[in-house]
Amino acid sequence: MANPYRQIFRAPGAKGFAAAGFVARMPMAMAPIGIVAMLSQTHGEYWLAGAVSATFAFTNALAAPQISRLIDRFGQSRVAWPTATVSTFAFCMLMLATNRDWPVWTLFLSAFVAATMPSMSAMVRARWTEIFRDRPELTTAFAFESAADELLYIAGASLAVGLSVAFFPEAGMLASTSFLAFGTVAFILQRSTEPRVRPVEHGAGGSAIRQRPVQIVTLALVFIGAIFATAEVSSVAITKELGQPGAASLVIGVYALGSFVVGLIIGALRPTMPLQRQFAIAVGLTALLAVPLLFADTVPLLALAVFVSGVAISPTFITAFGLIERRVPETMLTEGVTWVMTGIGIGMALGAFVAGWVVDTYGAQNGFWVSVTAGAISLSIVLAGQRSLGATRARRLPAAAVSPAE
Repeated sequence: MANPYRQIFRAPGAKGFAAAGFVARMPMAMAPIGIVAMLSQTHGEYWLAGAVSATFAFTNALAAPQISRLIDRFGQSRVAWPTATVSTFAFCMLMLATNRDWPVWTLFLSAFVAATMPSMSAMVRARWTEIFRDRPELTTAFAFESAADELLYIAGASLAVGLSVAFFPEAGMLASTSFLAFGTVAFILQRSTEPRVRPVEHGAGGSAIRQRPVQIVTLALVFIGAIFATAEVSSVAITKELGQPGAASLVIGVYALGSFVVGLIIGALRPTMPLQRQFAIAVGLTALLAVPLLFADTVPLLALAVFVSGVAISPTFITAFGLIERRVPETMLTEGVTWVMTGIGIGMALGAFVAGWVVDTYGAQNGFWVSVTAGAISLSIVLAGQRSLGATRARRLPAAAVSPAE
């Protein structure tokens, strides 16, 4: 049997844009925690560090879909280049403001402007879609990207904190900003794989979030993101309560590992079941596998339960992005993918907050009730939306398209 991952990288330019895209999106994982690590060391106030980081994260969550909408209309190079440049400059100003002890408002302003960072994950997936549209190789490509995202979050956060602690407070952010600048340049220069800009047909304008499938998938993944964040918060609290706080990083790593492995397997299998059913099954498994977390009262049991809980995360993401590719107009693809990723990010932020409150109020073990509840809500949303998710794209645009360079 041929290696399906080797097959997708035989496409001209695939290795180049995938590698550059991986480097350019490192700030997704590094920037939020890098800001916290930097400011907590220089200012000694965690509330300030968290507030500045949240300013960046939430502003980016709102801005990224709008930037992606412009990318769909004008092309990746025309939009990503200036927005990434502004973001890079703002990150540099944030580091300078931190190092020079400038007024606090400059920290928030810099973080706010840095949120113009474009969604590199969406742009990479758009390039894969351009190459393998309506072909089984696209499932493999999306599986690879989901696995890459898992690896990025495992390594990125640790790298940002490790550099800041080992060298100087701004080291993690300096590395993150460098990845953004050099990765984006390398990615944009590869024009041969850049998706064509398709003309917007009459009645096909507006935002992708007005599309019913995008609404359903995004809302469902808000609660999936909450599950993801709750696992991290509750694992830290439980291991601390058990007197083994150092085991938290291992448990969280195992969670991502389970998702990473299963994602690669799904990509190799390329299941043929309708995507909306695959999505429902994946979300259902995510909800079901959250239940054993309630009974994990030792570190080994916690690690096992967390590993099992994580196996359905990647399949959920893979089928979610596949549905967006199949169900939204081609002129809205990048924005549609970005809205889904925004949903995940919002869910992680809200999940961390709610889980933290539950842990503080009712105890560490009860934090996982947030996962169980979020899983049940997400499954209900997906089941209720099966008809909309199963509908074919209303209209496919003609093959003729406008070149990004025109």
